[in-house]
This record gives sequence, C-alpha cells and structure tokens, in this order.
Amino acid sequence: MRFKVPQDVQREDTIIGPITLKQLGILMVGGGVAYALYVSLAKLYFIEVWLPPVAIVVCITLAFAFLKVHGLKFHIFLMSFIQYHLLPKQRTWIQETGNPFISSFDHLKDKKKEEKVVEQKQTKTIEELSEVVDSYGKDVAKKQELNKIINQNFQ
Repeated sequence: MRFKVPQDVQREDTIIGPITLKQLGILMVGGGVAYALYVSLAKLYFIEVWLPPVAIVVCITLAFAFLKVHGLKFHIFLMSFIQYHLLPKQRTWIQETGNPFISSFDHLKDKKKEEKVVEQKQTKTIEELSEVVDSYGKDVAKKQELNKIINQNFQ
C-alpha cells in the first residue's frame, strides 16, 4: 500500500490565503498600533504630522511579517545583524585557558569547585586505596573502609 508522504513539513500552515497565523498576529498588532497613532494624531494635526509615524509603523510591521533577507525572516536577520555588530569580530585562542565564555553564574560554579576540591582532599590517595584492595580479605576494618570509599565515589 502506498502512502502520500508530506514533503515540506517545515512550512507553516496558512490561515488566510498565503498568510500564516504568525504573520496574521504581527499584522494585527502592527495595524492596531498604526490605527491608534492615526486616531490620536489625526484629530489634532494635519496629514503632514500624523502620516510619517503611521507610515513608519506600517512599514516596520510589513517588514516583520513578510520580508526575507538572504532567505532569513526579517526578525532573525535583524537579531543576527545586531549580534554581529555587538560581539567581537576577532577571536583569539590561548591554549589551556579554560572556558572562554563568561557567565554571570561563574561565582556559583567557583564555590562548587572549591567544595569539590575540599572533598577530594578528604579522599584516600592511590597508594592507600591499593593497599586496601591488596589486603581485602585480611582485615575486616579495611574491607568496611573500602566499601565506604566505593560507595562515596560512585554515588
């Protein structure tokens, strides 16, 4: 039995003609803002005053709804453009310097690392552990100590 397999599953579903739900929402919000500007400014001023702000809002709304630049939606292109101009253009690599990304939570990570270092200092050295393993059947106290160390390290 043959089945029809959808080919373009990444495409958004259209609601009204070629307009998707997301585009319709953008048009409604932008149209509402433009209409509110028109209503508030048209009562008091001539067309020379209220037309530019309304036209700017309409153009921005149409750009966000329909414009694609280099195959990217306008809002994704705009965010990439801003990111490109804000982040450094050249990156340098210094061997073994750790994580190059600075997070606001680094001070919390440093505290956790300090706690782990303290815990690691309390654990046995390799020689002590090998001695416990070598005398595993000879001493019950060392056997209990070995079980305790194994339980601590594997939990």
